Amino acid sequence: MRKGEQTRAAILDAALDLAARRGLEGLTIGVLAERMRMSKSGVFAHFGSREDLQIAVLKHYERRFVESVLLPSLEAARGLARVRALFGHWLAHAALEAEQGCIWISGAVEYDDRPGAVRDELVAMVMSWQRELSRAIGQAVELGQLRPDTDVSAAVFDIYGVILVLHHDARLLRRPGAASRAREAFERIIAYFGPRAPVAAVAVAGEAKLR
Repeated sequence: MRKGEQTRAAILDAALDLAARRGLEGLTIGVLAERMRMSKSGVFAHFGSREDLQIAVLKHYERRFVESVLLPSLEAARGLARVRALFGHWLAHAALEAEQGCIWISGAVEYDDRPGAVRDELVAMVMSWQRELSRAIGQAVELGQLRPDTDVSAAVFDIYGVILVLHHDARLLRRPGAASRAREAFERIIAYFGPRAPVAAVAVAGEAKLR
């Protein structure tokens, strides 16, 4: 990269770290300039405004998320294997963020009722990720690995909720074993939406146990 691109990338790395710990609202040109040992005008040369900086940080986070969660998961076979891969990589990513902070979590609190470009960017990112989850779950349904009557939106809601509770338990409550409980909760969700054994088969299995 050219020197200017290297400087911008370094600023974004520092800004993302600050935003994870302080929230996007805690991210200012002045704080970032002090962190980078640059002048405010030097930071402004790369980001015209605080809002531009915040949006750039969100896009930088999304690129990292795609690289660490989505792209590795696409190597798994379509269907349930990919759903498991998506959750597994997401869980590993979330476990790290439980120590450092997550701008998706803090951003939801900061911008849930504040219209504007930053909120729009955050909403677009979250919805894009939920579409990826929906696509993978839908493929599992098409392949017969999940019930044909599976409510894909409900499955995404439940899985997303597991990650949110993980952040709550691991970061706020500091409860040990939060990641393990998250995996167990995910498996219960998959089992719930999994194919049901025919009634006749269940009856036969029950009779076999009684013998």
